[in-house]
Amino acid sequence: MLLETGEEISIIRELKVEEAPKGAITRYWLHVVNDSMGVPIHIPIIVARGKEDGKVLGLTAAVHGNEINGIPVIQRIFKEIDINELKGTIVGVPVVNIPSFVRKKRRFIDGADLNHIMPGKPDGTVSQVYAWRVFNKIIKEFDYLMDLHTASNGRVNSYYIRADMDDPVVRKMALLQNAQIIVHNPPNDGTLRGAADDLGIAAITLEVGNPNTFQKGIIREGLTGLHNLLDFFGMLACTVEEPDEETVLCKRSYWIYTDTGGLLRVYPKVTDFVKKGEAIASMYSIFGDLIKEYYAPEDGIVIGKSIHPINQTGGRILHLGIVAD
Repeated sequence: MLLETGEEISIIRELKVEEAPKGAITRYWLHVVNDSMGVPIHIPIIVARGKEDGKVLGLTAAVHGNEINGIPVIQRIFKEIDINELKGTIVGVPVVNIPSFVRKKRRFIDGADLNHIMPGKPDGTVSQVYAWRVFNKIIKEFDYLMDLHTASNGRVNSYYIRADMDDPVVRKMALLQNAQIIVHNPPNDGTLRGAADDLGIAAITLEVGNPNTFQKGIIREGLTGLHNLLDFFGMLACTVEEPDEETVLCKRSYWIYTDTGGLLRVYPKVTDFVKKGEAIASMYSIFGDLIKEYYAPEDGIVIGKSIHPINQTGGRILHLGIVAD
């Protein structure tokens, strides 16, 4: 396939790392499915394969179509590495969910959340087939996975990690990211991280900020953590950077929801610590009258929060992390 830049990019139907040229950075279009017009849908893939064989580190972004902060993290790491010094292989997938990305939507075209149906099915719904082909044509090639996400629409996130901290390799991967918060979160069924773990692929999820935007500071943090990881794996000699502030480790986390509707105001900022009984939000009627106030059910740290005032019964207030001892 010829791009407007004049670059010729090969079309493949399955990623095979061993077929990528050594000592080179190669770009591919992977044909994953066809749209309703019969036109092929291609996923962009970047492969940096060192001259010396080694482990394969996979980087994925935009599993949800509106989560774009991870895209420049992946783009820039391939601009910054010295391919002649690289041992092993880095595979970057800047956009996993192409149909949702081009529509600027979070969910797949049938309304499914791709990160709840992994590894999909070979003969299921349109979203299940797409997920299955992504997983089996790309993800199965990895030894390690960093899956980059952001908050959803109407919400904001800290820069935080979800990882199984009982796994020593995963724990080290998480700590090297210099994140503001790490949440101990064993792999969940249906997530890309969980499906990867089932294949023995050490994986972490990075929540790099907010949706529908590029945030330079968080993108830089993502790159720093990635360089730290490449050094740890012995894939590339990098200067390991320590975090400016100590990472907060949470043993668990959960969302606090509303039990009535109205216009919501959430008080704490992300990364703020809150005490049990502290006021965290107020709900107002359309006439401006106070309906209800909400309070922290226990001590914790704000991982993420709702910023959209319009809030129906059962809407999200904030994501509370319970700090580990």
